Amino acid sequence: MKNIFFSLIAAGMLFSACNSAGSKTAGNTTASAENAPVMKFEKESHDFGKLIVGNKVSYDFKFTNTGKSPLIITDGFASCGCTKPTWPKTPIKPGENGIIHVTFDSRGKSPGLQDKLITITANTTPAQNAVHLIGELTAQ
Repeated sequence: MKNIFFSLIAAGMLFSACNSAGSKTAGNTTASAENAPVMKFEKESHDFGKLIVGNKVSYDFKFTNTGKSPLIITDGFASCGCTKPTWPKTPIKPGENGIIHVTFDSRGKSPGLQDKLITITANTTPAQNAVHLIGELTAQ
């Protein structure tokens, strides 16, 4: 019984040591808050107006890195599978611009108001930035 108890304690200590070492390494790869990149959007929402169900609409959300280090986007996703974002795969230097291209496909959707949230994950502080694509679907 003592052997099991001591084994559990040793495993817990080893796990804690691994986690704290990983945290220090991760902290060294990101910029401090004052030097972090900043994703500043020209517009944080776009209203596509009225759209007939079954049609597609696209919009380019323009942004600038107003921070002090290169901005690296690691992920982008939308609140539903009908909306697809694409983003630059290369770092955006301070002062440079970029585009998040978003396409909304209304096939299979019911008429009514739409508000699609697009979340972008990057090396910014905070790590996630969001924009909205809104509008109204009509039957005809």
